[in-house]
Amino acid sequence: MQEMTKVVVDAMGGDYAPAEPVKAAVDAVNGADNIKVVLVGQRDVVEAELSKYTYPKEQIEVVHAEEVIETAEPPVNAIRKKKQSSMVIGMNMVKNKEADAFVSSGSSGAVLVGGQVLVGRIRGIERPPLAPLIPTEKGVSLLVDCGANVDARASHLVQFARMGSIYMEHVVGIKNPRVAIVNIGAEEEKGNALVKETLPLLKECTDINFIGSIEAREIPKGGADVIVCEAFVGNVILKLYEGLASTLISVIKKGLMSTLVSKIGAALALPALKKTLKAFDATEYGGAPLLGLNGLVVKTHGSAKAVEIRNAIYQCVTFKEQDINGKIKKNIICSDEQEGM
Repeated sequence: MQEMTKVVVDAMGGDYAPAEPVKAAVDAVNGADNIKVVLVGQRDVVEAELSKYTYPKEQIEVVHAEEVIETAEPPVNAIRKKKQSSMVIGMNMVKNKEADAFVSSGSSGAVLVGGQVLVGRIRGIERPPLAPLIPTEKGVSLLVDCGANVDARASHLVQFARMGSIYMEHVVGIKNPRVAIVNIGAEEEKGNALVKETLPLLKECTDINFIGSIEAREIPKGGADVIVCEAFVGNVILKLYEGLASTLISVIKKGLMSTLVSKIGAALALPALKKTLKAFDATEYGGAPLLGLNGLVVKTHGSAKAVEIRNAIYQCVTFKEQDINGKIKKNIICSDEQEGM
């Protein structure tokens, strides 16, 4: 009998809550019998949404949360004061080992604060990074960090590289993943002070496959499997990536519909085009895990629809089955011991 993975979903977080988180929960349990989803939110509202669907009742539970953390609220105050919010209740369930993971489309700041303050960091982890998978010509790459630490130090980036390498190997299944640091050129003398300080440290890491610097234009080509940077750079890369992808899709669609001939060509090319565009749809890869915590916290886009949240739930199952936190703990302990020798 398969072991159940218990995933808490913030039913009140995001632009389309509670409809999309609830639909995601239903889709997830209808697609897998080894998942139990706990929907945390205002019970009447959540149960009204659930009543629209057919699903195995034993695989979805509703936990009442009276309060909601809004996107515009100061994150620290919101986490401290709104003890009965869906986010605080959900993260406390992970902290108390009542659940394996927490998924939210709510306030990014509150997720980051709650993850560190409530769930807590693994001993030895200096800063937990947000690490989304981004589509590339060769599959996917992990961008770490994309929003959690805008003032990171070199030692933080080294840990990002190690955790990212573990995640890509054991969750995505890429053996000996290639790790690179974002830079403005391939030459070692290039880069800002942080990159110049971090590069030699990464070269000394024997537990990762460090291939050197990567320029931004090489990222969509799949130039590396783990893309290391501090959060300011990472967030700019991610937002430009997403904006350019949606713009290109819009321009392509407009062009294909511009003339009768192009419409005929579009009809013939549609199956292949849909498959290609789907591969570059970030929602297919779930959310961004906050790596290095004592439990799993996953942040999806604020505008996430059910497919992205469902895939984030499935992501949590793989994370648990591969014992990613256990592997990170072991890696950090071994690294600390080697540095202390």
